[in-house]
Amino acid sequence: MREIARRQDVESIAGWLLGEAKRYPDVGGADVFYVAGVGSSLSLRDGEIEEDSSGLSCGIGLRSLLSDGRQGVAFVNGLDRRMMESLAEWSVHNARTSVADPHVGLSDLPDQCDAPNLDVEDAAVYALKREDRLREAHRLHAMVAEKDPRIVSVRSAFWHDGWGESFYANTNGSHLWHRGTGVGCGVTLVMQDGEDMEMGGSGEELRFLEDLRSETVAALAVEHTARTLGGRPVPTGKYTLVLSREVTAALLDELGELFLASNVQKGRSLLKGKMGSVMAPPCLSIVDDGRLPRQLGTAPFDGEGMPTGRTLLLDRGRVAAFLYDLRSARIDGARSTGNGTRGISSVPDVGATNLFLLPGAASLESLLRDARQGLYVTELLGLHTVDTVSGEFSLGAKGVVIREGSLAEPFAGVTMAGNLLEFLERIVAVGEDLKFFGSTGACSLVVRDVSVAGS
Repeated sequence: MREIARRQDVESIAGWLLGEAKRYPDVGGADVFYVAGVGSSLSLRDGEIEEDSSGLSCGIGLRSLLSDGRQGVAFVNGLDRRMMESLAEWSVHNARTSVADPHVGLSDLPDQCDAPNLDVEDAAVYALKREDRLREAHRLHAMVAEKDPRIVSVRSAFWHDGWGESFYANTNGSHLWHRGTGVGCGVTLVMQDGEDMEMGGSGEELRFLEDLRSETVAALAVEHTARTLGGRPVPTGKYTLVLSREVTAALLDELGELFLASNVQKGRSLLKGKMGSVMAPPCLSIVDDGRLPRQLGTAPFDGEGMPTGRTLLLDRGRVAAFLYDLRSARIDGARSTGNGTRGISSVPDVGATNLFLLPGAASLESLLRDARQGLYVTELLGLHTVDTVSGEFSLGAKGVVIREGSLAEPFAGVTMAGNLLEFLERIVAVGEDLKFFGSTGACSLVVRDVSVAGS
């Protein structure tokens, strides 16, 4: 199925809704956000089908803005005309009960459809059938089950694919469409050796079917699980840490929250008042780019109809920029960076697109060799508990001990505690091995003199 609704029908409905909202004399403007998609998933548990589903969804939201900046949203799932007859009434009602905000407004750029080819739609994904998903899930299961005799269960071998599209229009003349595909697979397994047991896995999600390597996913799932099987605490002390790309990606997701202008303005970020300040060594730079070809966070426009783009957030260790939607940009007297995010039921806020580190020049092997003694960290536990205002954290960690520049025995059951700013200041090297995990791109990192509490 390629279309949930014809585009001309969606555009007609959007125009009608905008017109209905403008009939209210206190409405200064309005916008419509439509999303639709088709998705299919198939997963096996120890070789037997556990989930096999396909579905479609669509919905549309109308936001009304009053002249004093009050705004309200109403939405429906589906495009039944009868369901939408009261959307304008409810969105205006919700706006009238909200708080006035002089910074709220609409994009006044009528058309941003001149974006370059972002290469986010793969015809091969549309052609996938149930038998393809079943075959790939069984293939994943078989590749994992035969790799190591210590595997006692392949808890999940899954495959999913689909596509989604969005449409944005407002009373200033914006009229924008975007569509993209996605495909992914993953494995979760349990490995046992004597009394030691470990659960682990690996997964991948991409835009294009040809870029997906299920054999690599299977191999990494087994490798990552085997590496930490039987881990024991290391002695308490200070260590050089080499962070795996997966760990760095999870850390970067938390760091990205610090650069959202709305968080800074609300005092929810430790970067408040630190524009231009140095918070990390010159080897560390962070970028957000909504127009990277083939990436999951890529789109020509954001949830407010503003063009996406590239923003250098951390420039060789120095805070260089924040991410803005229209409202937060007006508060700071800045320009939107095209980072307005929203759903059909919400007002816009700020969010990252494709957030990633600029890679260094060293391979993982050379980083381990240069570290000589330390810990290769493959998992951090509790990152969601990091205090984004004070920077304080206490995290569990597991991975592999580094001895004489090589990976040795596994470790687990240790805790790292400290301050995020101090942690960033101790970064001494960034690897060349940039890889995207979803819409977050990460490299291996080396951090010196980190306190670890173990045995």
